Amino acid sequence: MKNVGEAQETPPGAPQEELATGERSTRNRVARSILDHGPSTVADLAGRLGLTQAAVRRHLDALVQENVVEGREKRVYGARTRGRPAKVFALTDCGRDAFDQSYDKLAADALRWIGETHGEAAVVAFARARVAEQAKAYRAAMDAAPAADRTQALAKALTSDGYAATARSAPHPHSGEQLCQHHCPVAHVAEQYPQLCEAETEIFSQLLGTHVQRLATIAHGDGVCTTFIPRGEVPHSTPQTTNHASASTAGRNPA
Repeated sequence: MKNVGEAQETPPGAPQEELATGERSTRNRVARSILDHGPSTVADLAGRLGLTQAAVRRHLDALVQENVVEGREKRVYGARTRGRPAKVFALTDCGRDAFDQSYDKLAADALRWIGETHGEAAVVAFARARVAEQAKAYRAAMDAAPAADRTQALAKALTSDGYAATARSAPHPHSGEQLCQHHCPVAHVAEQYPQLCEAETEIFSQLLGTHVQRLATIAHGDGVCTTFIPRGEVPHSTPQTTNHASASTAGRNPA
């Protein structure tokens, strides 16, 4: 999984060694597509990758055996239709580890030292300072976008930062938008320090100029980090980041 690539399917008649390499490259593309887009059905993957559904199933079977992906029932919003819900495939913790989380232990150790040496309020202050620095680029991208496209602009800025984010209308009957982050580079650290998720939610609210609600987080075991943004009047200029009184949030689950 370390060699995630964009190679195409190996053509028929290729030597066995090349075939094996092509198989692995395509398998990596399947896993990468799940990372970028979140839990996906066989049909979703086939459409995105230009493969047959039979080929996708074959690669998924291998990834399941390797504990890189797992199958689960697709979450249904609103009233259920008849029949069984579609099955989706999501990355396991092992699958996420294979991408870019090699510094998780170092980061967790650093936060633990901050908490033990300076108190939990210092962990909160660090989390807010970190996300505020990231938000400078997000704010610039949003200020350049029309008011109606600010959530989309935020999603694109987050994607540039490695979060594979998308924005879409919230499912009925909710009125608003959903900001979805299909990847989190610090997910494993955030499992231990939900202050990272909470600081991010705060900055989203400040950037969008409205109250937002975190519905799910990868760090809390969900397939996607999902933030609900209620529909309403969005300011044309992004409010500047304000300092919040530090408070301990140790042990709290992300909203």
